[in-house]
Order: sequence, then structure tokens, then C-alpha cells
Amino acid sequence: MAIAFYSVAEPFGEFSNFAPYGVELDGRWYPTVEHYFQAMKFRDAGHAEAIRRAANPKLAKQLGHSRRIPLRDDWEAAKVEVMRTAVRKKFATHPALAALLLGTGDAELIEAAPSDYFWGCGQHGGGQNWLGRILMEVRAELRSQAEG
Repeated sequence: MAIAFYSVAEPFGEFSNFAPYGVELDGRWYPTVEHYFQAMKFRDAGHAEAIRRAANPKLAKQLGHSRRIPLRDDWEAAKVEVMRTAVRKKFATHPALAALLLGTGDAELIEAAPSDYFWGCGQHGGGQNWLGRILMEVRAELRSQAEG
């Protein structure tokens, strides 16, 4: 069985990085995982702070896609671990979300982002689905902790 998610307004939308579940990382509060992820792309502290304070995750993403400010040199190598850290923290911070994630059992989790072939499955399902993979890793970690 597979569970697809994408929009915050749809079933399992809580798994989206746009879902309004904040995280505290590196001594700062981020309103969503998207805010944190986009801010971490940059070494420029002012730009990262503007992203952290963005009014909503859509704006945070837009600011994160700006190339007027250079990305940090190691971004391509670091981005999966940055996402893993943020997603792990999201579910550690919000127990109801952890319960929802555990409730998915062994289902494959798929970010049904039609235009994202790295984090999601892409339009025709051939994407790498890294967000779904990270969610399944975190689910396994939570299950291990619950059993341990």
C-alpha cells in the first residue's frame, strides 16, 4: 500500500514541509520545515533570517529560490541531511504527528509533487521521492524507540 501526500489541505498533508508545525533548530524557531530548509541554503545570515521570518512557507520557498544571494558551497552535498534533520525534529516536537506517522504502518510514503523529481515522485512517478524516503526512515526510528 502507498500513501501519497502533497497539499496541506489534503489527507496526510501534515507530512508536507508547508504544514504549520514549527521546529527549533540551531537555537532558532522556524514556523515550518520549509522555512528551515530554505534558510539553510545560505551562508548569508541576513538572507537566512529573512527566510526564517517569512510570513508563510510559500514566501520562504520563493526567497530560498532566489539566486541573487549565492548558495552555500556544500549545499548539494548537504541538502538531504538538512532535510532529514528538520523532518526528524518535526516529529520529535509534535507527538500527534509522530502518532500519525506511526499509524501509516509499512505503507510507502510518496510526496506527490508533480514538478519535483528529487524530493517528490514527479508528474509520472519516476522521481526520487527523497522526502517520502526520509519520512519512512523517521517512521522506522520512531517505531524502534517505541519498541525499545
